[in-house]
Amino acid sequence: MDGLIQYAIKHSTVVKQSQTQVELAQTKREESRVQQYGSLDLIGDYTHYNTPRTLMPLTPALISSGGAVSTTQDLFSAGITYNVPLFTGFAQTRQIEIDDIAKQMSTAKASLTKEQLIYNIRSLYLSILAQEEIVAAQRSYTQALKKLTKQIAYEVKIGKKAKIDLLKSQSDLRASQTQQDILVSNIAITKATLSSLAGKNVGNVTPLSIKVKKPSYSVNKLYAQASGLAKVEMEDMALGKADKRIAQSESAKLPQVNFSSYVGKNYGEDLVSKDWENETLWQVGVNVKWNLVDFGKRDLSTQQAKIAKMEAIFNKEQTLLDLRKLLTQGVEKIKQSYAEYLGNSAELRLSQKSESIEQVRYENDAATLNDLLLAKGKKQLASAKLIESKYNYQKSIYYLDYLLERGMNP
Repeated sequence: MDGLIQYAIKHSTVVKQSQTQVELAQTKREESRVQQYGSLDLIGDYTHYNTPRTLMPLTPALISSGGAVSTTQDLFSAGITYNVPLFTGFAQTRQIEIDDIAKQMSTAKASLTKEQLIYNIRSLYLSILAQEEIVAAQRSYTQALKKLTKQIAYEVKIGKKAKIDLLKSQSDLRASQTQQDILVSNIAITKATLSSLAGKNVGNVTPLSIKVKKPSYSVNKLYAQASGLAKVEMEDMALGKADKRIAQSESAKLPQVNFSSYVGKNYGEDLVSKDWENETLWQVGVNVKWNLVDFGKRDLSTQQAKIAKMEAIFNKEQTLLDLRKLLTQGVEKIKQSYAEYLGNSAELRLSQKSESIEQVRYENDAATLNDLLLAKGKKQLASAKLIESKYNYQKSIYYLDYLLERGMNP
């Protein structure tokens, strides 16, 4: 089972999907980080005018010099621009921090996905083992009925038993064989489900040694470990993310400062000389924008962020409440499985004694075949219930490990 779990963690599509979410969150975080460095762009333009245009803006100095000015109706331009935000009211910084938290949440979610996968594999694995043991018990029951039917057939032949006994025995034998076939089919279905989950074809499964012992769990002690669980840490991250959203919304109240620059050339055919001329242009500028009135838009944005924080607080409280409930259910399920195991063990011992007694009574004509078949059926049912309770006990322990996220580190 451990080998199957290790294989699934490496190859399961469910785990791979969660890992891609981590990589996506990391990419978004890097995208926010590099945005603070601005952008360098190569630009080009062509414009046809109905009246001549100069290749560069006219300035008083250029006009007073009296020099010739090139004009064209087909103006081409090519250059490079660089724009970068100098101050955004810390909005960019907050966005980087938000994306960093989102990455951590994706990592925690991927861990929870692995825990879910491990529990599902363990549960299905135990189901297969339980079904195989029940099939083995059913085969023994079928063989016992075959032996009984053969004996009754002989006694009917010599006139010791009535033919009705043979018919009853054959009917129970057929029902046992049918139940055996159904159980074998269920094993095939469960193995197919496990194979799909693990990403690998599952053939034979190795038996596990299960020791059923009296549980001694304390819900309060288990709940004390809650703060270190990924599911709780995710709620703390969501709360921190909400705080960053509030701070980011407040940044809109501060001035926004941007730097921009351009260097390039204008080209065109001079209308007088008919030669291609060009002029070099460059400019550098700083732009400041400070919104004074937006009719409450920023306040509404901040209020939305605060409401989101309240929601995150409530979600964390509910997560802790649900965790205590699930831990209580998990501990009680272990106790119930243990009690069922003890009860089924006692029931099997009694049904075995009852079957032995009824066998002797029937052989001595002191009991009917119905009494014997009923005793055998009760023993078979008790055997199946004991097997099932044993594996349910182990499933309950694995479920508690899942709640406490101990699947990868039991």
